[in-house]
Amino acid sequence: MTDATLTRAGASGRSTAQLRKSLKRRHARERRFKLYGVLAIAIAIGFLALLLGRIIDQGHTAFWTHTVQTEVYLDPARIDAAYPEGTNFDQLIAEQQLARLGVQDDEAMTASRDMRQLMSAGVAFEMQRLVRENPEVIGDRITVTLPIGADADLYYKGELDGEGEEEFRRLSDRQIFWLDQMREQDRIRGQFNTGLFTRSDSTQPELAGVLGAVVGSALMLLVTASLALPIGVGAAIYLEEFAPKGRITDIIEVNINNLAAVPSIVYGLLGLAVFINWMHLPRSSPLVGGLVLALMALPTVIIATRSALQAVPPSIREAALAMGASRTQAVFHHVLPLAMPGVMTGAIIAMAHALGETAPLLLIGMVSFVPGVPEAITSPSSALPVLVFIWENASERAFHERTAAAIMVLLVFMIIMNAAAIYLRRRFERRW
Repeated sequence: MTDATLTRAGASGRSTAQLRKSLKRRHARERRFKLYGVLAIAIAIGFLALLLGRIIDQGHTAFWTHTVQTEVYLDPARIDAAYPEGTNFDQLIAEQQLARLGVQDDEAMTASRDMRQLMSAGVAFEMQRLVRENPEVIGDRITVTLPIGADADLYYKGELDGEGEEEFRRLSDRQIFWLDQMREQDRIRGQFNTGLFTRSDSTQPELAGVLGAVVGSALMLLVTASLALPIGVGAAIYLEEFAPKGRITDIIEVNINNLAAVPSIVYGLLGLAVFINWMHLPRSSPLVGGLVLALMALPTVIIATRSALQAVPPSIREAALAMGASRTQAVFHHVLPLAMPGVMTGAIIAMAHALGETAPLLLIGMVSFVPGVPEAITSPSSALPVLVFIWENASERAFHERTAAAIMVLLVFMIIMNAAAIYLRRRFERRW
């Protein structure tokens, strides 16, 4: 073998070894990249599980409540059948509860205040309603199921205990002794908290519910969808299909993209200045909230609709025009129906985003306490995100579990809306 042949063979061997080493490094980099991706997903899932776990751990007890089943003597000497609202049912029931627990008469006057604290403020309303609807029960002994106070409910749930010095606890030793006695007498009943979904906001935690906020959010979304969807879809169709391309169109497109990135609180300031201070629309109403959220949702709807229109192949337009259709017919009879899954997906995502907004609603007055259910879009109302904000800032401990419960209700609505968007896209989407 000549020297040249040996040289070429050695060079070939070195180049093969270098190639193998390069391939080995490249494969190692690919494995590391995949590992980093898996770690990133695992960390994201871990944080999400931690967040949801914390919310569920704090809020699941709000879906369960306790009541007391007791016998009550409706003393005719103390109850006015014509005006039951004037009767002090709290004191009447507290005295009879103390008597059943064996508290002596000389102690009853000092103990009645502590017993009333264990009962809910809703006891008086329940008894007033009962006497108003059935005045013939006056003078009878009836068995009723009454709500207990928030602190007593937390004690039965294990959230409050008798540890620590008495002066720093929510419940005194005597109150805890009474609660244990009532449980031993089998007068305490645990049940699903239907009031959380059938009542509106209240100053008493055990009587507070999300119904008013859910109705208020639904009315706001109705106003938002009625304005943002037709205006946004119409603007996107014009800009994408009919508007002449030029400097003005470019400026409009840039501003739409910029508006999608504007902080939501800016829209709240705009709504406060325009809709309330200038147009004098009712403050804290679903109408104003819906108008503000519509402004915020418009850029998202426009961008999503334009993306859906751009995804339709140009051959569809050209074929329709070649068959004699006008530009309007080609767009509305052929292009828009094919783009509708993307349009609907963008619209639902925009509505879900609007449902979770809080900052603009605080600026238009929805942070105020609204105990009832709104009857119209101009009625005072609250919203689920605002209710979460109000309850979390409340001083009563029982409101904190209801805050987590309201977050869970809000998350359920968000998941349903996003799941609907995913379903519509997968159900009607076409692959080109």
